Amino acid sequence: MTGNSAFPKPTRRLKLGFVGGGQGALIGQTHANGARLSNRWDIVAGALSSNPKRARTSGQDWMLDENRVYSDYQTMAREESGRSDGIDAVVIVTPNHLHHSVAKCFMEHGINIICDKPLTKTVDEARELLVLKLRAGVVFGVTYAYSAHVMVRQAREMIRRGMIGEIRQVHVEYFQEWAINITDSGEDAPWRFKREYSGDSMTVADIGTHAAQLASFVCNKPITSVNAEFLVTGSPKQLEDTAFMRLRLNKTIPGTLMVSQAAAGTQCGLRIRVHGTKASIDWQQEKPESLSFTKLDSPTQVIDRGYTAGMLEPATHLVRMPRGHPEALTDAWANLYTEFAIAIDARQHGSTLPDNLVNYPDIVDGVNGMFFVDAAINSNKKGDWVDCEQVSKVNQHRAD
Repeated sequence: MTGNSAFPKPTRRLKLGFVGGGQGALIGQTHANGARLSNRWDIVAGALSSNPKRARTSGQDWMLDENRVYSDYQTMAREESGRSDGIDAVVIVTPNHLHHSVAKCFMEHGINIICDKPLTKTVDEARELLVLKLRAGVVFGVTYAYSAHVMVRQAREMIRRGMIGEIRQVHVEYFQEWAINITDSGEDAPWRFKREYSGDSMTVADIGTHAAQLASFVCNKPITSVNAEFLVTGSPKQLEDTAFMRLRLNKTIPGTLMVSQAAAGTQCGLRIRVHGTKASIDWQQEKPESLSFTKLDSPTQVIDRGYTAGMLEPATHLVRMPRGHPEALTDAWANLYTEFAIAIDARQHGSTLPDNLVNYPDIVDGVNGMFFVDAAINSNKKGDWVDCEQVSKVNQHRAD
């Protein structure tokens, strides 16, 4: 068996639309490239900008039919839902404050959702989207793409099988430097620096949600409380560019979470270490092909991505190239879009997928991410521990 052959074969390429992401925006191109590499999607429509001229120019750059290039998402949702060849899903890659209204509009037209993180600007918006999702019955994916790396799935499966014993400590970090010399003054300040777009958090909402989701996903346990300190360690700005936290997973497991976008000499330093009673694992996003596995009082084993030699299903379902032929973040994005497509295709055909075949992040992960951000904000204000609300995936799927 070679990787993706474990998945159901597609009956056709699904049709994908985008809201936002035009004008050479990195995140839009990243999503689009992941969808294309998955070989399960055709990008056919978009409201790539709210400026009509920019929307047309971006549509031409993306080689879209001019009749399916829109300057507002409401028109796009209405017209695409009325077409016999309309989109099967919409990708939302706008600033955070628009996620709620765009997702709500497309769900009301019965269209499946793929939304960038964080899910929304506020917790109340996230709660409403969950209610609307359950009512609409659509597939709702959230793009925590790091969880689609093969070796992240390997780590999750090793922990699930008890290979490190009982989890006793979890440590996750994510360090970048891009915001170290940028302030929030002036019209040219990045939108992430502004409360009207990001809410009451910049770095925790942006990359802290990635770190929190990675910890919960790998350990298969929720973050239940946080003790957070928000800091500005780069140029002056109103919202934090750095945060340090103590965590509790599943109420009793201690952990730490550190994030910064003002850490000189770092680029995309996402790392997770999980220590159990028998062994530990260590994975770093900048070295995604390898996973360190160290048993108690033993030398470290390094498991490289590929087939056999310590690799486990379902991680091998996502392997694209044999060992020795490197894969990267682009492959993780393709894995994510593969799983979204499988879930949407199953919904359209009324079929049920086997347990543990796909593990894409969904709206529950998005809502729990917003609960985490809200708890961290409140903890920073109080200077004390704050409990995180949680949505159960079991209850959510029963509600479906």
